[in-house]
Amino acid sequence: MKAKRFKGNSDWYRDIFGRFENRLNGDSGTSVHDIRRKAIDTFTGEGYPTTRDEEWKYTNIKPITEIDFIPAEGIGETKSLQRWLQKYDFEGLNCCHLTVVNGHFAGELSNLNELGNGIKVMSIREALKNNDPVIEKYLSRYAGDQGDSFTALNTAFLWDGVFMYVPDNQVLEKPVSITYIGQPDNTPLLNMPRSLFVLGRNSQAKVIETYGGEGAQPYFTNTVSEVILSDNAGFDHLKLQVESEKAYHVSTIQVDQQKNSRYTSFAFSFGGHLVRNNINLVMNGEGIDSILNGLYVGTGEQHIDNHTSIDHANPNCHSEELYKGVLDDQAHGVFSGKIFVRPDAQKTNAIQSNNCILLSDSAAIDTKPQLEIFADDVRCTHGATVGQLNEDAYFYMRSRGIDKAKARQLLIYAFASDVIDRLDSDPIREKLSAILADKLHTVKPQ
Repeated sequence: MKAKRFKGNSDWYRDIFGRFENRLNGDSGTSVHDIRRKAIDTFTGEGYPTTRDEEWKYTNIKPITEIDFIPAEGIGETKSLQRWLQKYDFEGLNCCHLTVVNGHFAGELSNLNELGNGIKVMSIREALKNNDPVIEKYLSRYAGDQGDSFTALNTAFLWDGVFMYVPDNQVLEKPVSITYIGQPDNTPLLNMPRSLFVLGRNSQAKVIETYGGEGAQPYFTNTVSEVILSDNAGFDHLKLQVESEKAYHVSTIQVDQQKNSRYTSFAFSFGGHLVRNNINLVMNGEGIDSILNGLYVGTGEQHIDNHTSIDHANPNCHSEELYKGVLDDQAHGVFSGKIFVRPDAQKTNAIQSNNCILLSDSAAIDTKPQLEIFADDVRCTHGATVGQLNEDAYFYMRSRGIDKAKARQLLIYAFASDVIDRLDSDPIREKLSAILADKLHTVKPQ
């Protein structure tokens, strides 16, 4: 039985949608606006999830509903953003770079040189204006809004973001780095970027998404990404979230994989006050490989919730998942990982692991690994551990003259390095290590 939902301030967004609609002019008659109208009806009709919903049992999103966030209408002044872009830069990484400010594509802060033959990387707004056939075919076809209030809200105000298309047999040689900046002013802003990544047969690409922001004003980033991988396509996807301590962040990544495709995900969550990350994969073919890696670090009163779902819908597929958490002070973490193996998905190989260390008595973690298996010829395992730093290793290091703070630092880095060391880029590893050190108020071990 579906839990009763909470209406909250959904009427506020209905009113805001009316104002948004009045500014669309000719766009109000397009097919994408039909999608928007359906989404706002879904959002206002269903309302918000509560802790009575099983999928939101450990995350109370009522604080988000108590603030009437205003959807950002543009990017505003950009000169001051150069300092922020340097802060989030991966020094030494040879890449193409895009910038999205308050959910709007900032062309003057982007560099899209040397993309390759037929490869498209542009704003969703531009692709819609040009009636691009790829975006018409795929946009909002995979991240369904039924039962997902935040996806419905994002879809209702769908306006801008990043669109990538890599045709058949093409390789995007350089990584594409996308920086999403929340720049609140005197009003609580709602940023709703949308991403659509479509890879043709035998194509390859790497995307790095960084979400950041500063300021004392609360703001809300509600982002949705759709990833469509054709036969034999390969996609490396890194998401780094370093929002401000006043920020709310809800992210949904919906991945559709076809035969023999490969999806590798790295999800790093260091910022934000209340954070929810959803990654949903559907294996729509045989021979698929999916790797999910995650590291979340919470301090103060942060709440970081990671939800993953892997749908093994076909046989002979492999998934591997490793999430690690470090929680200090009064931080609260949530990990819920579901592996669903359908009756025809024989020869499935699925591995899931979630490990978390608590650095204070007030930190807490709720972990919920789930296996739903309806096939008999499978290899599926899951495991979860929660504890504190290894006492034996700690005392051994202290006995060798390493001071208390240094020993603690080294043990935390050793724990987190399982995820960071899986990255194949030195500049990215260096950046992540520096961010981790800053987050833990220490220095990177030498």
